[in-house]
Amino acid sequence: MTPRVQCSCLLLLCLTAIDHCHSGAQDGVWKGAQSCLERHQVVGVLRQMEKFLKGQEMRFTEGLRIMKSKLAALQNSVSKFPQADQYMAPSTCPALDAPAHGRKFGSKHLVGHEVHFTCNMGYHLVGPATRVCQENGTWSGGTTACKDISECASNPCQNGGTCVEGINQYKCTCPQNWSGSHCQHQTQTAPPEWSVMNDPAFSRKPRCAKVDRAQHCSCDAGFHMSGTSDNSICQDVNECEVYKLDRGVKLCVHACVNVPGSYHCSCPAGYKLLPDGRSCEDVDECLSQQHNCTRGTTCINTGGGFQCVNPECPRSHGNISYVKTSPFQCERNPCPMESRSCHLAPKTVSFHYLSLPSNLQTPATLFRMATAAAPGRPGPDSLRFGIVGGNAKSLFVMQRSDRQTGELILVQALRGPQDVAVDVDMSEYTDRTFQAKHVAKVHILVSAYEF
Repeated sequence: MTPRVQCSCLLLLCLTAIDHCHSGAQDGVWKGAQSCLERHQVVGVLRQMEKFLKGQEMRFTEGLRIMKSKLAALQNSVSKFPQADQYMAPSTCPALDAPAHGRKFGSKHLVGHEVHFTCNMGYHLVGPATRVCQENGTWSGGTTACKDISECASNPCQNGGTCVEGINQYKCTCPQNWSGSHCQHQTQTAPPEWSVMNDPAFSRKPRCAKVDRAQHCSCDAGFHMSGTSDNSICQDVNECEVYKLDRGVKLCVHACVNVPGSYHCSCPAGYKLLPDGRSCEDVDECLSQQHNCTRGTTCINTGGGFQCVNPECPRSHGNISYVKTSPFQCERNPCPMESRSCHLAPKTVSFHYLSLPSNLQTPATLFRMATAAAPGRPGPDSLRFGIVGGNAKSLFVMQRSDRQTGELILVQALRGPQDVAVDVDMSEYTDRTFQAKHVAKVHILVSAYEF
């Protein structure tokens, strides 16, 4: 008899004996003890059985591990056969370079991944702005290039000025009596630009004193001497114009106001002057309750102002309908099992409002979109992001930043004031099967100012 059979019989015999002796026990006294095993003997047998079962469990686990290792080695060796690859579709595409005078966004070359292209200032895009890695190992679309834009094509010079092309820039040659980068200012022949003349508030008599029979005159700070030695006067120095001529650091971030002997900075409506005396900060009318939004709308702060918004959910059509779950979120109602169009419609629609200054330096990440699984449930194993609507889609690219997050990137500077809308979506897949789609409607409110 093998050891396994012996142990099984011994265990059966032991359990039968224990049951028989226990049934004969009364008031804690074992009857017929001469025909039963002693208690310490039973405990010893049980411990031997416990060790035996642990050993069997370890041997079984080790056997499974060895079988899995051999199976993996066999699969690896089969995949190296030349004839095995001819039935497998390519999983990557060749690397793409950024076009000359342009930039590329996206570093993944796997099937389904996208690469985006933009051009530097002074160039425009020729060819597709987005190319997708296809299942046959090639990129969609044709070659992308960046072509030079003529700087003078928009006729930037005013008042008869002549535009001269440069490298990514232009220069206006102005006619007589006109000046400025676009020949927009009429030249002052007299008095000097930095001096305030013929205004009593900006003129003062000099302080004069005789020293060794000679008269010496001086002006207060912020004034300069003007006129003849016999008839001199102190005229105000227009600090705002002096700094314009020097083309140095801006004296004021927004507007410079000249006052007799000095100057001060001012800010546009909706902004306040900071303690440094030159910088401006937006006033948050929503936070300070300085708005007139009615009940049912939400106040959104913008650069220099505010907006009252009340975004609406998509209209119902067919089996697809939405319900508003928060002021900026809509969720799709449950779909009938047989309605494929309903399951393909966005599961959620969210609204986002961003306030930006003019000419924000690019590229700039404006918005991130991510997925989160419910507790105890696995999340999707693949995500796809894209731009699906809006009034300025070419100004943005949408790319993945990590496994669960996509980023909306501004690639061209925006000049305000203007409102820009862009719609982005995120599709979830599990085992390459579509699960759900989420749409974010991003509204960008661009200020008229650069601060």
